[in-house]
Amino acid sequence: MTPAPTGSDTVGDPGLPRLPPEQVAALREKERAENFPVALRVLPRALRRDLGALYDVARVIDDLGDEAEGDRTAALLRFRADLARAWDGEPEEPVLKALVPTIRERDLDREPFDRLVQANLQDQRVKRYATQAELARYCTLSADPVGRIVLRIFGVRSAEAERLSDRVCTALQLIEHCQDVAEDRRAGRVYLPQEDLAAYGATEADLDAPHANEAVRRTVAAQVRKALDQLTEGAALVGLLQGWARLAIAGYVAGGLATVDALRRADWDVLAGTPRPRKRDVLIHLSKLLLRGGRR
Repeated sequence: MTPAPTGSDTVGDPGLPRLPPEQVAALREKERAENFPVALRVLPRALRRDLGALYDVARVIDDLGDEAEGDRTAALLRFRADLARAWDGEPEEPVLKALVPTIRERDLDREPFDRLVQANLQDQRVKRYATQAELARYCTLSADPVGRIVLRIFGVRSAEAERLSDRVCTALQLIEHCQDVAEDRRAGRVYLPQEDLAAYGATEADLDAPHANEAVRRTVAAQVRKALDQLTEGAALVGLLQGWARLAIAGYVAGGLATVDALRRADWDVLAGTPRPRKRDVLIHLSKLLLRGGRR
């Protein structure tokens, strides 16, 4: 995606990136390719609007951290300051203006959004994770907050639901990392834990090849197995929910399971191309989850 405009395109706070309406529309199109927004099209308009407002903000934060020109840390800090005004004043960024009605109607907390910014700030200085535990802590910033905001939008307030949601979201993040090994490597980041690379005899130089060698494939397969264990545990969340929340959360889980199918179908070669889930597989997993209440 084109980096957010800066400099002369800024209004108000100097250097604050602003997005024109056509770029906001493009953000919504990009949402559909992500793991999270599976099954949103069938939801009532009000829910689609509020979830869309969430994903627009999350995407802008990610793009500032990944693609913005100039000082990305400064851009993220400016965005965080404007984010605070969504609760305490009047934000300037269009996506934050669009978020304000959702904040008020769904009684959203600021803290999960702050964690999303913190994750991208961490990306500016941390490019490797030594252990699975370190990577999991990163996911508490980069992934888990989205699930908690989604639950709040659906009116779900339960400690157990939040715990299971965290498992789902961390798993989806790990699966996405496996999909994007080549892309992340080109950006100078490696999200496969260093301990796993070493355990299977893979090196970072191996990630520059056009195809994954056996060591890389084994490393990716191991990471997907860990993610699948967490996703299977977290899928019990579906059984706790009713109505539209149940359908949407089942859709998120189904998207993750279908992506695991795609990775397996590619024989774990994530360097030749990005394995993408098939819609048919998503629907099959979705049907099973709804019938079984999240049990596999």
